[in-house]
Amino acid sequence: MGITDGNKKVMDRQVFATDQVIFREGKPGNSAYVVQEGKVEVFKTLNGEEEVILGTIEAGGLFGELALVDNKPRMASARATERTVLIAINRQTFEKKMAGSDRFIKAILRILLGNYRTVVRRAAVAEAKLKEHGIPLD
Repeated sequence: MGITDGNKKVMDRQVFATDQVIFREGKPGNSAYVVQEGKVEVFKTLNGEEEVILGTIEAGGLFGELALVDNKPRMASARATERTVLIAINRQTFEKKMAGSDRFIKAILRILLGNYRTVVRRAAVAEAKLKEHGIPLD
C-alpha cells in the first residue's frame, strides 16, 4: 500500500510488529518515517551490548531524517514498541523536495544536524556511564 504522485509511488505504508527493528545503527539510511499509528523507540547500542534509549516517537512524529539530509549512516537504531504503522519517505522524494530549497538553508541544516549527531552521541555515552555508577538519569 502506498501514496502516489500521479502514477509514481512516492511513499510506502509499512506495518511493524511489537519489538520489530525498523533500522539498525550504522546502516545506510534511505528513508525517513512518519508514525501513523503506534510507537517507535530510538536507541543506541554502546560497547556492543548496552542499549541507551534516546527517545520514543508517537503518532505524528518523524524519525530517520538525519541520514537523508547528510547521507551518513544511521546514528541509532529504531524498533516498534507496539504494532506500528509508518509512512516511509524515500530518498528520491526527499532529494527532489530539497533540490528546490535555498543552498544556504541546506548548508545550515547540514551543520545543525552534524552538531546534533555529536550531542546525541556524547549524551548516550554520558547516560551509560551514569547507569554504570548507579546514577539514574530521570
